[in-house]
Amino acid sequence: MKKIFALLSLVVIPCFAQEKPKEQGHPDVNKFRQMYDLLATPNMYRTASGAPGPEYYQQQADYKMSVELDDKNAKLSGTETITYHNNAKEPLEYLWMQLDQNQQSRTSLSPLAESNGLTPAMGASGFSRQYLEEKFDGGFKIESVKDATGKPLSYTINQTMMRINLPQPLKGGETISFSVKWWYNINNYMKDGGRSGYEYFPKDGNRLYVLAQFYPRMAVYNDVEGWQNMQFWGSGEFALPFGNFEVDITVPADHFLDATGVLQNRNEVYTPEQIKRYEQATKSYDKPVVIITQAEAEKNEKGFSDKKKTWKFKAENVRDFGISTSRKFISDAMAVKLGGKDVMAVSLYPKEGNPMWEEYSTRAVAHTLKSYSAKTFDYPYPKAISVNAQDQGMEYPMICWNFGRPDEGGKYSDRTKYGMLGVIIHEVGHNFFPMIVNSDERQWTWMDEGLNTFLETLAELEFDPNFPLDRGLPKLVVPYMSGAQSGLEPIMSNSESIKQFGNNAYGKPATGLMMLRETIMGHELFDYSFKMYANRWKFKHPTPDDFFRTMEDASATDLDWFFRGWFYTTDFCDIGIKEVKQYFVSDKAPAGYKAPEVNRRNRRQMSGPLVYLTADSDLPESDKKPFAISQVSTLDEYVKANFTEAERQKLSDPKYFYQVDFVKPGGLVMPIIVAITYEDDSVETQTFPAQIWRKNDETVSRVFAVNKKIKKIELDPKLETADIDTSNNQWPSSAQKSKFD
Repeated sequence: MKKIFALLSLVVIPCFAQEKPKEQGHPDVNKFRQMYDLLATPNMYRTASGAPGPEYYQQQADYKMSVELDDKNAKLSGTETITYHNNAKEPLEYLWMQLDQNQQSRTSLSPLAESNGLTPAMGASGFSRQYLEEKFDGGFKIESVKDATGKPLSYTINQTMMRINLPQPLKGGETISFSVKWWYNINNYMKDGGRSGYEYFPKDGNRLYVLAQFYPRMAVYNDVEGWQNMQFWGSGEFALPFGNFEVDITVPADHFLDATGVLQNRNEVYTPEQIKRYEQATKSYDKPVVIITQAEAEKNEKGFSDKKKTWKFKAENVRDFGISTSRKFISDAMAVKLGGKDVMAVSLYPKEGNPMWEEYSTRAVAHTLKSYSAKTFDYPYPKAISVNAQDQGMEYPMICWNFGRPDEGGKYSDRTKYGMLGVIIHEVGHNFFPMIVNSDERQWTWMDEGLNTFLETLAELEFDPNFPLDRGLPKLVVPYMSGAQSGLEPIMSNSESIKQFGNNAYGKPATGLMMLRETIMGHELFDYSFKMYANRWKFKHPTPDDFFRTMEDASATDLDWFFRGWFYTTDFCDIGIKEVKQYFVSDKAPAGYKAPEVNRRNRRQMSGPLVYLTADSDLPESDKKPFAISQVSTLDEYVKANFTEAERQKLSDPKYFYQVDFVKPGGLVMPIIVAITYEDDSVETQTFPAQIWRKNDETVSRVFAVNKKIKKIELDPKLETADIDTSNNQWPSSAQKSKFD
């Protein structure tokens, strides 16, 4: 056996020795590869430029509604007639409607879709709601669905969606009208949760209603998905078609309300004094005019009238409708001049909001409209309303609910004040994204929340340069970006799959846009491109691809590397200084120098007599002198032979040479921003574009030929790139002293 084994060894070993292992091939993983693998193929509906194509279409849904509030029983009922326009070329066998109130029903699957466990301690009220009390009986009660002749239409309800089964397909270009009768119990959102409902005031027995998703609404049908078919689980918000609304709202006679659209019967629902004040407000551009005073509101909240009053509104080209009503409301308003027309900035708030709301709310609304309009398009609607509703922050066309109140004594901290201002700016800003630039919130929360948070950040800084920001700046997203990967997901994740909603859907995309504007593209290119996107897609339904493509198309800037890394991965930025070497110029070749082979790429660099740059460590101290042309005979002779005296006077005369090696432990490519501090404490900043990493994703080097000795080098001194580890951003580091001192 030993002899056989030895023979086998003699045979096998040479066989292995003769074969050279081959490296395995790999796919293109370069961070600068184009996004053809991620973006949808351009077509006649949506072009490669990011603009709507010649075949782009969108559906229209018009509503006529009569709604009545039963204040005593907190119940809302209504009848609506929908006229649906099929502008697609293909026929539709059925229509889908959204029943978002069904998320509040006792049969809702939303609570069952969440993981939960026992907590070691709970408040008594929380324990009671969780384990003792009967669940709130919410959700739509559909009484009938009928066609235009009054004949019942077949329908099928699937949780928060309702299918209208058409007797025959609705052909392209055709229109259908049908009606739905419904009612539901209004939720106490402070107790039962929800994006709308009522707030109860136990001291005076009143309710403040913020009513939204209050009617069965048409779902979106488009060229990308067909029918929007994702259920409302609670996080992903609402995708809706545009249309025209006529809405009659009947409430107790002592209520004051406002809603989406233009009030049609002001003379019937306002008192003569309120009409006079409102007319004054339409001519006041510098300060709000009070329509209902606090004293009048306090009187109203004691009435509890049994009489009714109907308010009539019309709204054109809106995607939704919101209402707020209460007998507690104070109201003020002022006019805002935008694009040659006047828009009304309005606030509604209970006395519990004062004195903070009368001081700041309407002014914040006006400021937001001006700031956003300057960066996108002139606000097209006739008004924008801010409603004070505790623990709320939600938006609808022309109206939004916003939290923030002082304590019972009327005192408030800066934190409370700026929190209120921030939410008003944010929610009013949502009129632009997504109420007008109508992205699909059910799929892509970042397309409205992220873009809006970016514009909110700019508006806040314009309102107050010292505004205490909590999102939007690169340094503020670092804690999130540096967190455990198990808690992160790409921005391009569906709304219902996001773990850290605020960071992922608001903070990170807003930060990305800020980085594009401030660091990567610059204001001129970014602002033009962003405004182009907003104007291309106002009153339309854009996708992420349309945004990405427009930003590149309008700026002639390849941003695939940024969008791929920042939006499609959880990579983070970490760029550091690996090493700094000082070099000296001489005629002498350093020890061990071996001349490189001259080729096409280095021929110009190697032409003429050689001048040597020798690293600090390879030279004796006597040769470490600041550079001067006259000290290097070879170079001195070359200059005298090739340049006139006048030309020689224009030549640069650097005295110090440094090679800086940069390392990139993080996965994201980003520009390298280098701040150089010289021995005289002057500072120079140089920025190298992200493309510097295109051939080496780990390390790159740059040579700095300067006139003054370098004392310090710092990367990203203004924290512009969301670098998660700045401990490697300085040379010399805090733990070392420069060897060149």
